[in-house]
Amino acid sequence: MADKEATVYIVDVGKSMGERRHGRSVTDLEWAMQYVWDRITTTVSTGRKTATIGVVALRSQETSNELQEDGSFEKITVLRNLGQMLMPDIRRLQYALQPSSTNSGDAISSIVIAIQMINTYTKKLKYKRRIVLVTNGTGPMNNEGIEEIQNKIKKDGIELLILGADFDDADFGVKEEDKDPHKAVNERLLREFAEGCGGAFGTLEQAVSELDIPRIKVTKSMPSFKGFLSLGDAMNYGTALRINVERYFRTSVAKPPSASSYAVRPGGTGQDDLESDEGLTSVRMSRTYQIDDESAPGGKADVERDDLAKGYEYGRTAVHISQTDESITTLETFAGMEIIGFIRMDKYDRYLHMSNTNVIIAERANDKASLALSSLIHALFEQDSYAVARLVTKELKPPMIVLLAPSIESDYECLIEAVLPFAEDVRSYQFPPLDKVVTVSGKIVTEHRTLPNDELKQAMSDYVDNMELDGDELPIEDSYSPLLHRIESAVRHRAVHPNDPILEPSEQLTRFAHPSQDLIERAKPSLEKLVLASNVKKVPPKTKGRKRLREAEKPLSGLDVDALLKQEPKRTKISSENAIPEFKQMLSRADSLEIIHDAVKQMAGIVENLIQHSLGNVNYDRVIESLGTMREELVDYEEPALYNDLIHALKDKILREELGGDRLELWWLIRKGKLGPIDQKTSEVSTVSEQEVKEFLSTHESPGLHV
Repeated sequence: MADKEATVYIVDVGKSMGERRHGRSVTDLEWAMQYVWDRITTTVSTGRKTATIGVVALRSQETSNELQEDGSFEKITVLRNLGQMLMPDIRRLQYALQPSSTNSGDAISSIVIAIQMINTYTKKLKYKRRIVLVTNGTGPMNNEGIEEIQNKIKKDGIELLILGADFDDADFGVKEEDKDPHKAVNERLLREFAEGCGGAFGTLEQAVSELDIPRIKVTKSMPSFKGFLSLGDAMNYGTALRINVERYFRTSVAKPPSASSYAVRPGGTGQDDLESDEGLTSVRMSRTYQIDDESAPGGKADVERDDLAKGYEYGRTAVHISQTDESITTLETFAGMEIIGFIRMDKYDRYLHMSNTNVIIAERANDKASLALSSLIHALFEQDSYAVARLVTKELKPPMIVLLAPSIESDYECLIEAVLPFAEDVRSYQFPPLDKVVTVSGKIVTEHRTLPNDELKQAMSDYVDNMELDGDELPIEDSYSPLLHRIESAVRHRAVHPNDPILEPSEQLTRFAHPSQDLIERAKPSLEKLVLASNVKKVPPKTKGRKRLREAEKPLSGLDVDALLKQEPKRTKISSENAIPEFKQMLSRADSLEIIHDAVKQMAGIVENLIQHSLGNVNYDRVIESLGTMREELVDYEEPALYNDLIHALKDKILREELGGDRLELWWLIRKGKLGPIDQKTSEVSTVSEQEVKEFLSTHESPGLHV
């Protein structure tokens, strides 16, 4: 469970914060808010109710705080008390955090207000308490009672961070020339104040520059299993071994935030409602089940899900099983981890791992279990062996077969656990050998045009060696997941700037997208040798145009083969067994637009027939290949309208379930393969725009049908 947090951001909104300094294109306030918004939106994205945020405006136009009766606390406004911050709160703060027309307001007094807010909200409960102050240090400051405030911060365990625009920082290499004497005094006062209470003091330039560095989320792991690791039958034999253990994640895939679907709430179509999220409502999906019934309207009758039986594919047969029969097949299991055997390390293949890894450690505060598990770990290590165990994490859950590998560090011991495959999980595929060619007669050939020779092997080996990265060129701690952090940064930016375009990805995410120039130069000689050894030749670009209007190339022999072929009767029927080659052949011999129309019509019928008679997804690959071929050929023949009409009709039939029932998986494959209509960018003669193609592929509805 994550710790509770209470963070107060103090933002200087004085008149001087609205000025641009030192050639910057943004004001001091806009510059400071880049850091503040990043921190706030990062907290909001977690969705945690225990991560509370408060905002105080320093040198504000008005005065609004609990201590405003005291003249020392004028021009300080509490814009938001501590609590969970949501998107509507961010919208309201954007309008409130604007430069004021005054430079009055004491920064030290604003810290006192923040301390008061934190103590009132958290009371004596366990919280992580933080105060963040961003300012340019040009306002008046009062140093009376500063030691009492420092002692209060240390006593309450509050972390203080002060960031200043153009503050000097020797460690970061920032020094403002010709600094205003008043600002220099304030800067020295804030530095001494932060250091006196154990806080941090820095320049805003460093904080903003580090925003591009993705922040790694540290998660507190929870045990996925607590129980006994046993060796032998402990129920019948006293010599059996039982150790209290706990299981935790060692590695886990970090996933980016998923999108949610929303619709405009009835009566809430105003722009103000949409910006505040109050005019939106979540989309709820509903699914209905129908059976053929001639007596029902439309020939189909609605049935409840509970009235249906589960069905499973067995070859080309659909086998149904009732809930009563299925309950008999459920294996009755009990939670536990039982060692069922051992295997030598050199006999195990690493590719058998079926999951992320976990760690098995002894039960916390159990010295007996720690000693027993340590003995088992050292025994496995000394014998160069792994243990194979049967794991059931919870009662009645399916069992798993896991591998337990010993791991011994200087101050830590554990078992590394990975899930192993069952026999049904193993797929055996046969491929032709890579080092020889077997002819039809059974002769083995080791030198062939498709086999690499020794020169090519050596050239490839040298190139791979020269392209190898070491720890300095690719430090693991500085490499991040582009997918995860790119989406998170885009979401945070859009939350604050809903109408601005998404920023380009940071250099930290793209720095490893391409090899460095030094690496390219180092590998260039070996690459040139590899090109020569492999006889690489440039393929001429594919030309597009009206194939049927091109002038045929004359063969060197002078024999017009096409003319001889045209003497034979033209193929007017495309067979489903050899559809793609015959479709291409029919187009290549077409001397009129009617023949092309007929070829497309036949292929459309073959595709629909494949879908209609496909058991599950058996024929889906053939359908996708046929659609891709038709799309490519009709682009070359500059007849995009034929394909566009075909794909629109096909989509309508799929969504209406007119081609053998539910074929949404096929529609997903069509979208994945980008086999939508041909747009103007792909073919100049097309009348379909790119936006229309996106809408075509994104919609899931057809008239009269709800999916």
